[in-house]
Amino acid sequence: MDYSARDGILRASERLPASEPVSRERFSKMLAEVNHSRAAVGEVDLLIRTGGEQRLSDFLLWECAYAELLFLPKMWPDFSSADLEAAVRDFQSRNRRFGGLPWPRPDPLCRQACPAPRRPSPRRFSSVS
Repeated sequence: MDYSARDGILRASERLPASEPVSRERFSKMLAEVNHSRAAVGEVDLLIRTGGEQRLSDFLLWECAYAELLFLPKMWPDFSSADLEAAVRDFQSRNRRFGGLPWPRPDPLCRQACPAPRRPSPRRFSSVS
C-alpha cells in the first residue's frame, strides 16, 4: 500500500478518461491500482492515531472520509490489546451520522422536532479476543 494518499488520488485521476462519468467504486479501483493493491481498500470505520499526533498525515484520505477518529497520547509500541478493546468500546458508543445532522432536529419555523430520516444500519464487527 502506498502511504501518500494525495499522490495516489492524483495518479488515479490522471488515468480516468475525460469522456466517461466515474463512479466512486470505479475510482476506488483505480486508486487501488496506483497504490499497488489487489483490491480497493474498504472504507475505514475507525482510525486510531497513537503518539499524540492529531492529524491524518496523508494516509488513506479517500478511505477515511467518514472514519471515526481516535487520537491517543500513547506511543504505538505501548498500545495494548486492552487499549484496542477500549477504542472499540468507544467506537461502538458513537452516533455515526456519515455527514448528516443530528436527529431529531428542531424545526425553527414550527418549533417541533423534524422526523428522523432513514439511515443505513451501522456495521457490526466481531469482538476482540
